[in-house]
Amino acid sequence: MVEKLYLTDCYIKEFKAKITKIEGNLVFLDKTAFYPGGGGVENDKGFLSFNGGKVEVTNVKEVDNDVAHEVSSIPFKVGDEITGIIDWGRRYKMMRLHTASHIIASIAYSKYNAKVTGGNISPEYAKDDFDVDDKNKLLEIVKEANEIAKKSIPVKIYFLKREEALKIPGIVKLAEKMPPNIDLWRIVEIEGIDIQADGGPHVSNTSEIGEIVPIKVENRGKGKKRIYYTVKP
Repeated sequence: MVEKLYLTDCYIKEFKAKITKIEGNLVFLDKTAFYPGGGGVENDKGFLSFNGGKVEVTNVKEVDNDVAHEVSSIPFKVGDEITGIIDWGRRYKMMRLHTASHIIASIAYSKYNAKVTGGNISPEYAKDDFDVDDKNKLLEIVKEANEIAKKSIPVKIYFLKREEALKIPGIVKLAEKMPPNIDLWRIVEIEGIDIQADGGPHVSNTSEIGEIVPIKVENRGKGKKRIYYTVKP
C-alpha cells in the first residue's frame, strides 16, 4: 500500500521514495506527496529527481487505490530511490482556492440550505454550482467568505470513524454525493465555520487564502447558478 503523505501534511514540497512498480510511463512509489486529484480538485504536477537529473510528472491519478505518476521518460528502475518535487506554485494556489470553496459552501448551506451540485478547482480559478435561485446571493456569500477568511481561523485535518462522522450535521455538502463507504473518514474543519469529509489539500489557516475575487456568475438552469472565482495575490 502506498503511503499517501498528502492526506496528513499538505505542505510537503519534496520527499524521498522508492519505486515499487513501472507500467509504461506510469511510475508507482512506496510513498507520495503528489495529490492524484479528486473531489473537484485537479491533480498535482512536478518532477521526479534521480541521479542528478529529473523527469517531469505530467499527470497523477489513482489506480486501484494506488497512485500512478505519469512521467515524460523512464531513466530509473523498480527499487530505485527518487526525490519527488511538487510544483508548489500550482499546488498552493489550489490549496487556497479549495479552502475558500469550503467557506463559500458552508455559508450557502447555513444561509440558504444550498448544496454544491458540481465544481472544479484548477490553479487559475475555481467554479462551483449551487442550487440557488438568485446570482446575487452568491456574490453576497463571497463577500461574507472574505470577512471570514480575514479572521485567521485555523484549518484542522483529522480522521474519524464513519459512524462518528455521520453524526455531524452537513458533513457531506455535495448534493449528489453519497457519504463515503469507508470506515475512516478524513475530516477538514475550519473552526466554528465548516466541517466536511474531504480528501484534498488545504491551507492551515484562512489568512493564507488572500482575497476571494468573483469572476462571473452564470445561470445553469432553473434554481441553479455557477460562480467562477479566484484568489489574490
